[in-house]
Amino acid sequence: MRQPAHGGNLAWAAALAGCPPDAILDFSASISPLGPPNSAIAAIKSQIGNIKHYPDPNYSELRLALSHFHQVPSEWILPGNGSAELLTLVGRELAQLAATILITPAFGDYYRTLAAYNTKVLECPLSLVTGHTLPEGEALRSLVIDKGQRTKDKGLLLNNPHNPTGKLFSRESILPYLEQFALVVVDEAFMDFVPPNEEQSLIPVVQEYPNLVILRSLTKFYSLPGLRLGYAIAHPDCLAKWQLWRDPWPVNTLAVAAAIAALQDTEFQQQTWAWLPPARNQLFQGLAQIPGLQPQASAANFLLVESQESTSHLQQQLLKYHQILIRDCLSFKELGDRFFRVAVRQESDNQRLLTALKEN
Repeated sequence: MRQPAHGGNLAWAAALAGCPPDAILDFSASISPLGPPNSAIAAIKSQIGNIKHYPDPNYSELRLALSHFHQVPSEWILPGNGSAELLTLVGRELAQLAATILITPAFGDYYRTLAAYNTKVLECPLSLVTGHTLPEGEALRSLVIDKGQRTKDKGLLLNNPHNPTGKLFSRESILPYLEQFALVVVDEAFMDFVPPNEEQSLIPVVQEYPNLVILRSLTKFYSLPGLRLGYAIAHPDCLAKWQLWRDPWPVNTLAVAAAIAALQDTEFQQQTWAWLPPARNQLFQGLAQIPGLQPQASAANFLLVESQESTSHLQQQLLKYHQILIRDCLSFKELGDRFFRVAVRQESDNQRLLTALKEN
């Protein structure tokens, strides 16, 4: 079976480990271990009878819920079949420009969508700053792009917090580029994990910039990757054009119900923000104490770890002897076989990973 480019491929991992997929402890997909929320499950069950009907093609109720959640007019919101579907629309949009600046290392799907539309890509490397800094003690990063790259006929694509490093860029450091690029696309798939008093989302300023597109995901924070649900926030003219480009009914009825319930579940949101910092710190400190490993400070629900040994070999050893799956970084060409990424899980799971790494 072909080795996956993404995390979360339990069928591949189980085949290698020689065990059922549900026996794998998955650190490769950065999904919250706290969900799905009971409210979302209850909402799904309540809508089972409605799967005999087509969804509302305008997704009015879901867009209204997102509008209330973000304090943005509903016409500025477009739900999608995961942010991956919306990323494909972004690729088509960016292809109309002279080139796209891509902050690297970059999520593999960025290359997929840009290549699909023959977009010219200009890579802008993000320096990897190593060191055993406490994740909670690291200051916000500033995004710095070479002046020679900034022109009004180019686009800019980045994610914040950055994947795979987990670095959080300040809102103020991104804002100047909205004046210097024809289109700026900010993928905020992991921004939910940053507490409200620390988050750096550009959603509060989106209505001031018609050339700004923000992508969000509901699958990671609420543990709903199997439902495939994301959304874009951008100028209504842009979203109306995208609506004409794509297939009808991209979001199913059950996903809509789960999303609306999850957005209103403030108890689950507070629980997640309380859980993540200490759990991430526990995992960070444990990894930092293992010889040959150097974790990077992160604002997200995952940690990037530099290793002195082959991480693809380490991945296979952990699967065969411990049924633990970590995310190798071979799909990030700048990182190669000396980095791996792990999601932050519950304390007992994190400890099981640390014990396995020490034994390896």
